[in-house]
Amino acid sequence: MRSVPEGFDEAYRIQQARYPSSTGEERQPVHTVYVPADRFSIRTLSEWRDHALSLVKAHLPDPAALAEVFGVSGGLAAAVHPKVIQKLTSEPIEDLRIDFEDGYGVRPDLVEDDHVAQAVEAVATMHTAGTLPRRWGPRVKSFADGDPARSVRTLDLFLSGLMERAGELPPGFTVTFPKVLMEAYLGQFTEVLARLEDELEVRLRFEMQVEAPQTLHFLRGDLAESLGGRLAAAHFGVFDYTAAIGLPPHEQRLDHPACDHARHVMQTAFAGTRVELSDGSLAASPASGLTRDVHALWRRHAELVRHSLGHGFYQGWDMHPSHLVSRFATVYAFHLERYDAYQERVRAWEEQREAGGGLMDEPATIRTLAAALRRADAALP
Repeated sequence: MRSVPEGFDEAYRIQQARYPSSTGEERQPVHTVYVPADRFSIRTLSEWRDHALSLVKAHLPDPAALAEVFGVSGGLAAAVHPKVIQKLTSEPIEDLRIDFEDGYGVRPDLVEDDHVAQAVEAVATMHTAGTLPRRWGPRVKSFADGDPARSVRTLDLFLSGLMERAGELPPGFTVTFPKVLMEAYLGQFTEVLARLEDELEVRLRFEMQVEAPQTLHFLRGDLAESLGGRLAAAHFGVFDYTAAIGLPPHEQRLDHPACDHARHVMQTAFAGTRVELSDGSLAASPASGLTRDVHALWRRHAELVRHSLGHGFYQGWDMHPSHLVSRFATVYAFHLERYDAYQERVRAWEEQREAGGGLMDEPATIRTLAAALRRADAALP
């Protein structure tokens, strides 16, 4: 006769709440674009689109050029090239962050207030026009800088102003909370969000940035649960992190082993929690308008994007319009290169037949293959 161990029901309830795994209902963006708040306007998306497309026209005119620059086969390049153009034309930016932190700097309060008002007007106008990206929101200043009041004021003015101007909080909103050196800051920021939720009658979620070694110590599976489900994502900041651990300037790179370690800690902490993961950026743009310099930038960015994809980080930051080209080209090549093979292995498993090539798939691998196919279907235009 079976008996349920004492305490099992409670433990299982906690497991289900803490590790709900993914529902696949919401598509994770492949990138986040950061734009300093004082440079953000209703023209930002079109300016980035036009700049990226002009680079394609001048330096990536056909599949043969794509194959040479990104090191893929001619057949794969023929499939990727039109998709990159289609994506840049229809949706150049999937996730947009209006930056009031490092990319913006410290300004007098009245100046930042004015830039908040300008950002609100631009977002409301884009919402009305239907041009707002699928994800968007501000990055506020860090509590670690010693001035939480400025961070809270920016978020308060942004949200209250937008609600008044647009009449609602447009879908896709998230706020980025940087440099979380103390776990207490997460609870304090969550309290700020809870107050704003009550005042504005909205539901707010945020993403934290992992930019210091101290942060790794308090990443754990129950963190999102302890914050009332408001933690939506964790983003890795390569330059602050590598500076904080004392790496020399020429080693401040996303594919450094120290960055791999930090990202693997993030993966371990948040596995199964539905907290999305993203990583950092390349702090470079083409050295000139010459084809050799544009290609050099694209090759280096593609190396970093491939490295992240291979380590299970499917979203990253893009800091310049040129990055859009190498981002989409690399992501699409990554997904398409093995799509048919993955599909055949899943089909063979479902039909209980050999997949070929001596492969012996087992259930966990099949789940991974199916997830990869879903991710590809969502990412590809």
